Amino acid sequence: MSALNRAYGLVARAAASTLRLAGPLNAKLAQGVAARRNALARLEDWAREARDPDRPLIWLHAPSVGEALMAQAIAGALRTSSPEAQLALTIFSPSAERLLARAPVDVAGYLPWDTPKDAVATVRALRPSAVGFVRTEVWPLMMAAAQRAGARAALVNAVLAPTSSRLRWPARALLDDFYVRLDAVGAVSAAHAARFQMLNVPAERVRVTGDARFDQVLQRVAEIDRDAPMLARLRAPGVPVLIAGSTWPPDDDLLIEALTPLLREGRLRLVIAPHEPSDAALDVLERKLDQAELTRARLVEVERGGHKDEPAVVVVERVGVLADLYASGSIAYVGGGFGTAGLHSVVEPAALSVPVLFGPKHGNAIEATELAEAGGAVTVTTSGGLRAAVVRWLDDGASRTSAGRAALEFTRSRAGGAEANARLLTELAAAAAHRS
Repeated sequence: MSALNRAYGLVARAAASTLRLAGPLNAKLAQGVAARRNALARLEDWAREARDPDRPLIWLHAPSVGEALMAQAIAGALRTSSPEAQLALTIFSPSAERLLARAPVDVAGYLPWDTPKDAVATVRALRPSAVGFVRTEVWPLMMAAAQRAGARAALVNAVLAPTSSRLRWPARALLDDFYVRLDAVGAVSAAHAARFQMLNVPAERVRVTGDARFDQVLQRVAEIDRDAPMLARLRAPGVPVLIAGSTWPPDDDLLIEALTPLLREGRLRLVIAPHEPSDAALDVLERKLDQAELTRARLVEVERGGHKDEPAVVVVERVGVLADLYASGSIAYVGGGFGTAGLHSVVEPAALSVPVLFGPKHGNAIEATELAEAGGAVTVTTSGGLRAAVVRWLDDGASRTSAGRAALEFTRSRAGGAEANARLLTELAAAAAHRS
């Protein structure tokens, strides 16, 4: 083990201990700590009962929910292209736990702690032929243990933004040694591929595979029932609906300032889905709506038909329904572009033929820039600009429809990333088998 890996191992053990102690202070953290307590045992139990040593195993790791959705699409492509392979999926964040049950894999669960002992034990149980870390994060000890056991390791559906801290000191000095050990990188675009070479990944190991997120979203939205009762109740007769998804307080403030006149006049209905719908965050948002003298109701009230009047604003109090909500919209606003969190995904509304608005801070999301260039989205920088863009699409239905059509065409043109990333992992698994 290298000196850097040994140092990382010490830090990882200390971090695991700290998180165990801090778990009771945070519900989400406690959930992850509790689930990880038996994570290794569950993988080992499956391996004893179902691991077929005569079949290759491809292991996908996804830190959080967004990456898990991408992994789900890649796993689906692997099921079709490599039916002989067994598939494993691990996650880190509890936010992705709800996806485990429906992932098309043989075994799914939490990643054990990335410590020397757990890394070796996990690899010994799974015996992977190829490991695919999804999107950005490499888990050094898991990768090292897998490669020592003869597996190949890749970063798939990979992104590296020009503003990423990974490209700057001190992160670059610390991480270069880990990224250079990757057997392959499947990047979402040529620009991202070039930046991985700045982390000293050899050019011959980097290829452009596209973004599996587009495949996952297109498949997901095709399954939405647009006539479902929840969506039907969100539609007010003759009134367009603007769905504001994954918003943060700066987005909420802008939306309220810009749209209050339109909402009071009954020209528009607003559905706001905060990125983090905690009780405290919802209370703050609803106080702002009350101060603006806007009628409001929570989604659960509208869904149950318990709100007799047609509220101007519907507040979404839960996660997991945003893609469905976009299906009821005439216009979408995607949050994150006015704060520090980074712009959230514009792909879901675009795949539903809904034209998109977002704020100016979207350097983390190249697809947002490309969607705007394709005519399916507009960047807004002020409340006045937001109101003007909404009014333009309200007054010109043909323009709104054209923008929605451009958004869908853009999304469809980016499909194919799941298959390309699956092909890369299949090649690596074959190379590992040949080497052994």
